[in-house]
Amino acid sequence: MTEKYDAESIKVLEGLEGVRKRPAMYIGSTGKDGLHHLVYEIVDNSVDEALAGFCKNINVSLNKDGSATIIDDGRGIPVDIHPIFKIPAVQVAYTKLHAGGKFDKKSYMISGGLHGVGASCVNALSKKLIVQIKRDGNIYQQEYSRGDPKTKLEIIGKCPANETGTTVTFWPDPEIFSTVDFDYKILETRFREIAFLNSGLKITLYDSEKNKQEEFFSSGGLIEFVKWINKSKEALHKPVYFRRDSGNTVVEVAIQYNEGYQENIFGFVNTINTVEGGTHVFGFKTALTRVINDYSKRKGIIKDENFSGEDVREGLTAIISIKIPDPQFEGQTKTKLGNSEIRGFVDSIVTQALAEFFEENPTIARKIISKAEGAAKARMAAKKAKDLVRRKNAFSLGGLPGKLADCSDKKAEDTELYIVEGESAGGSAKMARDKEKQAILPLRGKILNVEKSSPVKSLSSEEITNMITVIGTGVGEQFDAEKLRYKKIIIMSDADVDGEHIKTLLLTFFFRFMPKLIENGNIFVALPPLFRIRKSKDYYVYSEDELKKTAEKLGASNVTRFKGLGEMSSNQLWDTTMNPKTRKIKKIFIDDAVEADNTFSMLMGDDVQARKIFISENAKEANLDI
Repeated sequence: MTEKYDAESIKVLEGLEGVRKRPAMYIGSTGKDGLHHLVYEIVDNSVDEALAGFCKNINVSLNKDGSATIIDDGRGIPVDIHPIFKIPAVQVAYTKLHAGGKFDKKSYMISGGLHGVGASCVNALSKKLIVQIKRDGNIYQQEYSRGDPKTKLEIIGKCPANETGTTVTFWPDPEIFSTVDFDYKILETRFREIAFLNSGLKITLYDSEKNKQEEFFSSGGLIEFVKWINKSKEALHKPVYFRRDSGNTVVEVAIQYNEGYQENIFGFVNTINTVEGGTHVFGFKTALTRVINDYSKRKGIIKDENFSGEDVREGLTAIISIKIPDPQFEGQTKTKLGNSEIRGFVDSIVTQALAEFFEENPTIARKIISKAEGAAKARMAAKKAKDLVRRKNAFSLGGLPGKLADCSDKKAEDTELYIVEGESAGGSAKMARDKEKQAILPLRGKILNVEKSSPVKSLSSEEITNMITVIGTGVGEQFDAEKLRYKKIIIMSDADVDGEHIKTLLLTFFFRFMPKLIENGNIFVALPPLFRIRKSKDYYVYSEDELKKTAEKLGASNVTRFKGLGEMSSNQLWDTTMNPKTRKIKKIFIDDAVEADNTFSMLMGDDVQARKIFISENAKEANLDI
């Protein structure tokens, strides 16, 4: 490191160099998420054309050469010379950060791509990008590479004067991304959402490698969306839908309760899925609780004690979609809305519309209130159950379950909790661990499937209350991330079918009771080895393919198959699964909350037919334990 620090030390990254230098600042990551974010950025531009009333069709193709092509029938990006930069406007949009038609509010009053970095970011992170534009009877084309123009904008053909649109083909840069293989399923999920949120817009997704194509179109909008989310559940009533327009702001809400116990509220702003919620979701929750309590009191259903927010949201599926001119998102990836004025605006609209609906539809109102009554009784019963468990645990060390082997370091940011399948594996883990940093909580067999159990039953389960007590955050409205006792919570189960089932049950518990821990990156899964190869020293491998390659490379045939964690010595468990320097662990995250909810409901719920279809479609992706 040089001690010299003067004007020469201050580097200016020209053009799109900054994007290539720090890509995660603009697209979130350089892994699979970031790769698909490139497609979203271009598609969002086409959706903006749809929101402005100029686009009806978007076609997305995943090509055999690794590129993606997005075609829309919007107005086409302007091609005339920019008055300041003296180059075609399309070149400005694709080579300058914060350049676009979203800022003056004349071209786009409402837009998802608000920062003007979408097209230029995709260009910067592509080894090659070609843009074609149909405007004024001409077909224009320009080619770029890693953000730089390789050709001038030129006319390559003619088209009918009334035919307009933009075609973008890009090849993600393997120098930037850890993978450049697009996942059809991830894109399918996003495009389905966009179609539901933009009634009348048709999106076609085509995978040329698999020769697979799907169309996404919704004439029913949010009503169809909420039905689709609840398709694996038993609905209590027909969807409740209302829309209110005020100036340039549009609020749409669809609500439908089901017989289940989970709360699912999904917020969207200008078609962007705000997975962390924000002021629009907060305003909705406040209004829902107030309206149900006011109606219940007016009808004499409750007298003194109000329903809690948790009570009125049990079994609720709701979608709040707002379209506003100037959304303030937290971060470029737009996961949380921050506009303070929107909270009161949504609150007011939902309060008025829902109160009117209840008065006009007393039968549905009564079903919803009955659901809340049941939830309130269960909440009180669950509180008693938790108090009993808490009193029982008070006899063990520090109010924590007796079978917890806690670590000596009490700083959450330095510590890890291993949730371990079985007493035998738990015993090995206790001997193997770093006692200062690693705590061990062994489980006795499989925990309750919380997807099919009421909250009172779930919170009466000793194994579940032990986990809640040890983790420290509480659940539901009492959840407080600041009280988390360990930075990492690591699920460690056998690498067999039973182990996978236990892992799924635990992930279902975290997704339903503590989803913030997944969102905050606190939940991990340990990856124990499947085999040990002995050839002068021990080699550990994690898959059948790796076994074959390693055995051939070493010329070894003395191979041991680990049937479970309990078979490993404490030294083996430390070396392979618990030593932070050598272990393999996988962070759990939610790609898409809507899809995650649907998958958990289908895999862990009562819809057997949906589960069979899912298994038949995804069997080839499974790791079989034969």
